[in-house]
Amino acid sequence: MAQEIERKFLVENTNFKRNVRKAVRIRQGFLSSVPERIVRIRIKEEKAFITVKGLSNKSGISRYEWEKEIQLNEALELMDLCEPGIIDKTRYLIDAGKHTFEVDEFYGDNKDLIIAEIELDDENEDFEKPEWLGKEVTGDIRYYNAYLSKNPYKNWKN
Repeated sequence: MAQEIERKFLVENTNFKRNVRKAVRIRQGFLSSVPERIVRIRIKEEKAFITVKGLSNKSGISRYEWEKEIQLNEALELMDLCEPGIIDKTRYLIDAGKHTFEVDEFYGDNKDLIIAEIELDDENEDFEKPEWLGKEVTGDIRYYNAYLSKNPYKNWKN
């Protein structure tokens, strides 16, 4: 069983853009956004994927994840079946020590939200924390893309 070990952080400023190795535009929708079985369709440039994610563990760091590349035309058809609330973002890849941060800058109803994610081999693994890394939001469901598709950032009360 594939296991994703990931931590999420808010990004405090756009200084991260100085160190970007690659940027990719992503559109994604959800065939199912039920936390026990999230089914996502993602289009990254000219590639497409279907992903199934399970429930997070108690800490919110680990959960089951299965992903398979599919044909772009199939993904476009499946996007039409997705629940309302398509996610639109640019993902920036930034190396920090032996890890790579994936920083997502959101558009549309989630504009002004920037989240950094780092995948780890172990829940307790140490990693370099860049100066632009803000508050940790691992396990906070409000920052899951499936949640953002239904409850966009623009509607949140501070």
